[in-house]
Amino acid sequence: MTTTQNSRPAPDESGGAPERPDTSGGTAAPLPTEAGHVSEKEARQVAEAARQSTWDRPSFGKELFLGRFRLDLINPWPGSDAADDARAEAFLEEFRAYLTTEVDGAAIERDARIPDEVFQGLGRLGAFGMKIDRAYGGLGLSNLQYCRALMLAGSVNPAISALLSAHQSIGVPQPLKMFGTAEQKQRFLPRLAAGEVSAFLLTEPDVGSDPARLATTAEPTEDGSGYRLNGVKLWATNGSVATLLVVMARVPAAEGRRGGITAFVVEGDAEGITVERRNAFLGLRGLENSVTRFHDVFVPSENVIGGEGKGLKIALTTLNTGRLSLPAMCVGAGKWSLNVAREWAAERVQWGRPVGEHEAVAQKLAFMAATTYGMETMLDLCCRLADDDRNDIRIEAALVKLYASEMAWRIADDLIQIRGGRGYETAESLTARGERPAAVEQLLRDLRINRIFEGSTEIMHLLIAREAVDAHLSVAGDIIDPDAGLGRKAKAGARAGVFYAKWLPTLAVGKGQRPTAYAEFGPLATHLRQVERASRKLARSTFYAMSRWQGRMERKQAFLGRVVDIGAELFAMAAVCVRAHAERDARPQNLELADLFCRQARTRVDALFTALWDNTDSVDVAAARRIIAGRYADLESGVVTPPADLPWVATWSPGPSSAPDVRRRIPPRE
Repeated sequence: MTTTQNSRPAPDESGGAPERPDTSGGTAAPLPTEAGHVSEKEARQVAEAARQSTWDRPSFGKELFLGRFRLDLINPWPGSDAADDARAEAFLEEFRAYLTTEVDGAAIERDARIPDEVFQGLGRLGAFGMKIDRAYGGLGLSNLQYCRALMLAGSVNPAISALLSAHQSIGVPQPLKMFGTAEQKQRFLPRLAAGEVSAFLLTEPDVGSDPARLATTAEPTEDGSGYRLNGVKLWATNGSVATLLVVMARVPAAEGRRGGITAFVVEGDAEGITVERRNAFLGLRGLENSVTRFHDVFVPSENVIGGEGKGLKIALTTLNTGRLSLPAMCVGAGKWSLNVAREWAAERVQWGRPVGEHEAVAQKLAFMAATTYGMETMLDLCCRLADDDRNDIRIEAALVKLYASEMAWRIADDLIQIRGGRGYETAESLTARGERPAAVEQLLRDLRINRIFEGSTEIMHLLIAREAVDAHLSVAGDIIDPDAGLGRKAKAGARAGVFYAKWLPTLAVGKGQRPTAYAEFGPLATHLRQVERASRKLARSTFYAMSRWQGRMERKQAFLGRVVDIGAELFAMAAVCVRAHAERDARPQNLELADLFCRQARTRVDALFTALWDNTDSVDVAAARRIIAGRYADLESGVVTPPADLPWVATWSPGPSSAPDVRRRIPPRE
């Protein structure tokens, strides 16, 4: 769970620019000759080469952004394997019992530390091997059941979910599962399933979402037996306790050597590794997050994952499913918040009535319930599609990460407002006064990082937008590419003519205009008709914007963000309708929740469509230039500002560490 920071304007590192897709069979773009000094074009090339450029499996999200409402891709609601579900339920029962009887979430928050005994207990249960195949000693849970386990853990203390998620979703197990050799899996996965902890190290002090500037190097040894790692990694979740690491480093290109950003499995206790400090944050106080230095750390060649130059592609592909763990924690937070809000709003009386009966609070309760149902449904669907493995979920997983992290934050903020002063008060203080210790302020602090973890909201908007316009760039990218010659532009024009002649007419009329369409969904049919119509409208708006701005489209980040937000709402609306319809006999109340969610979502979609063209974007950008230039600096007078004697981003130099090693080692369980 490496933090991604927007410390510099980086509009294109997620592929948000109208850049030609990689059609070279996956050849990585050459890295700049000097780390940390790259042009905007070089940064785009590196990121573009790392993204998956083909669509060999269906994607509901991709079709949605193209104005094609392919309901058949999610309806009927995907099922799951009964035997696997039964095994998972047995584990989840045992897991719940352990969490409720043996784990003190308040103590973790108070001490800013997950006790050794909890690490050992989680290992004994197999929680570190939930996603690892049973052939290697893991539990082999599906994505769906794994996310349910993370919800449980997060409801006791979110730092436990972060520990388990960073270890399994982006740490060593997932990259090895997808790209590792049979020998690597046999060597490392049993250790991890048994309770050893792993971490993922990509971010550096001055490198967040712009991997082209990666400065950690991996120099091949003269005898060819391995590499020497040198560099500093920042914000490595689990970094201070991990015994196995996935490290991203630059291998220099040479004759006969591809080079490029490469993924390595590194032993956490290897000579030359120093955990220089454990970082402290606004929330997730129990998080073991490190600054880690590598000085001439030897890594054998057999520890390269997937081959040289494949590191970023491995990272991005891993995140396609790895991102599902974060919304799982957001969904758990929504459920917890709804419980607290419901019970409080029913019991607390003001002005002669329970506060939940006052319209101002009732609106918040309705939003919390509907949105929690929407988030859970999106996550449930994405997990089932991922478990099926017949679907490309890169857009869907990114959408649910983006949507859930934003909406869970709003839910927690509303919960504090509903609770009033008690929402702002700590659980410890409430307990001391003899009141129920609802840790609402902690929830808000813990949730805030989810809008930054694994791709900030701004980066996610651009990443999803890049995938959403991929079909257009595939046929017409050369037309707006300043580096394309006349021949390439002519060929692109011919391709575009054929594509748009077939595609544009499909955006004029559709099933959503027929009053009887989707009648089998009963009262929810009207919402599905709206999704179909809005999908075509969204595609038309995107096409018009590309025609209007062409190569400048990459700069229209606010516009692209709204396009993505509309797509997220439409995806959620479709998902809740299909799920509620499938469960109409077992859970008829969910039809009401689905209708409520869709009514609220439609108002948000309408506002977003209006804001596509009626906004202050250009004025804001111009104002920002003046602000940065200091034109309004006198507005900052009258307060004491942070001292200016230290840099905003600390520099580092290669070499041995001068700091004490603060790594923490968990004693083996007896």
